[in-house]
Amino acid sequence: MNELKAFLLENSVRFFENEPMKNHTSFRIGGSAELFIEPENEQQLSSVLEKCRSLSVEPFIIGNGSNLLVSDSGIEQPVIRLCGEFEKIMLVDETTVRVGAGAMLVSLCRFALENSLSGLEFAYGIPGSVGGAAFMNAGAYGGEMKDVVKLCEHIGIDGKKGSFSKEDLSFGYRKSAYSENKYIITFVTFKLKKGEKDEIESKMNELLGRRKDKQPLSFPSAGSVFKRPEGYFAGALIEQCGLKGKRTGGAMVSEKHAGFIVNAGSATCCDVKELIEYCQKTVFEKFGIELETEIKMI
Repeated sequence: MNELKAFLLENSVRFFENEPMKNHTSFRIGGSAELFIEPENEQQLSSVLEKCRSLSVEPFIIGNGSNLLVSDSGIEQPVIRLCGEFEKIMLVDETTVRVGAGAMLVSLCRFALENSLSGLEFAYGIPGSVGGAAFMNAGAYGGEMKDVVKLCEHIGIDGKKGSFSKEDLSFGYRKSAYSENKYIITFVTFKLKKGEKDEIESKMNELLGRRKDKQPLSFPSAGSVFKRPEGYFAGALIEQCGLKGKRTGGAMVSEKHAGFIVNAGSATCCDVKELIEYCQKTVFEKFGIELETEIKMI
């Protein structure tokens, strides 16, 4: 780590030491990252990855931290968050948008609205980064990233650049080609369509309203905890087990939507993990269905 820090200083790459991860996750949970690195362009990112590889250190890439549960003891590996040019949103032509992976999905949706572009209405209110959304094929209300993503650019752990076209991305339910490799998404190109601004805005507001009505947005959480079991809804199964409001320490099954576990006050990673396991055990005993987590545990 000392050698990596010296490299970052020498190459003017911004970083922080012992950075609390609770400040970078929507759960507001997590110990400190020994090194929290913020490369601002492809050259910096590529050089950092090459250095990590030469030191046999594997970095962890974070977006908006909206799908993460981080250990109370923190993260020993260096954490990388993409900043600078990776947060830019650019109009390529009338219906094509190229976006840095570090940009927020909500910012992209608003950019599309400003340019009367339709196709991303479903994503308005999803609290993730563009890179994270493409990585896990984020979706809601009948739409998914696979419907609008045209191309993903990436950098490998060897520091070399590449890209996947839509056909190569192998999008599935909450997964993509990036789920199986260690490439880091740097830019995502979206193919949208021209629409009426008023209609686009109306649809965005309607879906955001539905999200606010059904989801516990007033509490810190990491969104839906479990993947949807085939033929069922995880939240409904948990509710039918009478687990709404169930607490473990500061973690609680949301009383508004049982598919969410919320930080109801000073919850620890251990609290959340214990409650997740309790929900899985209870649902399996009652229905014989195994709930698989959608959130990523670090």
